Amino acid sequence: KRDHRNLGKQMNLFLHHPWASPGATFWFPAGARLYNKLIDFMKSEYRLRGFDEVITPNMFDSRTFKTSGHYKCYKDDMYSVMVESTEWMLKPMNCPGHMLMFDSGIHSYKDLPFRWADFGVLHRNEDSGALSGLTRVRRFQQDDAHIFARSDQIQSEVMYALDFLQYVYGVFGFTATFALSTRPKKAIGSKEIWDNAETQLKARSEERRVGKECRSRWS
Repeated sequence: KRDHRNLGKQMNLFLHHPWASPGATFWFPAGARLYNKLIDFMKSEYRLRGFDEVITPNMFDSRTFKTSGHYKCYKDDMYSVMVESTEWMLKPMNCPGHMLMFDSGIHSYKDLPFRWADFGVLHRNEDSGALSGLTRVRRFQQDDAHIFARSDQIQSEVMYALDFLQYVYGVFGFTATFALSTRPKKAIGSKEIWDNAETQLKARSEERRVGKECRSRWS
């Protein structure tokens, strides 16, 4: 009775139609109001915590994802299109775009941390059998943010982010469990950088009694 797919139909909130892209959601007026209310809430909380909102394009030259390493690891899970003999791709995540923005200027270590939030539209070519209501989709938006920080700021920023998450979950009566995500087999970057980051993450996770290791598909 409480399955969100049933409630969505009963309350006329959203629709998934076979003539549209599978895993892409139509929002009726009531659903759109609810959707926007949640976004407004998250944006206000971001501002209170020193995050600045940025906006990035939906499509990028495939060179962006080849440089970031996503092309090699996740090409089959990304949508691509040829435009004037150049391969372009719909972004499945915001990180490469934020990296391009950060790389476009010169920054002093004194300016850090930068906390950038992005509510851009993302597309992922999920297997059709994995699609499920609003919990597994191909087109979505998320309250996504990236933090550019000095190595000595990692621990404090992680704690800051966890406090933020726990507050938001608490507002809606949710509880959260955490797990330490370590480097995947397809990791890019030097071992020294990974070791330093993981050491600091582990130190903070132990304080929070974080659960056993896990690896995120898109990390």
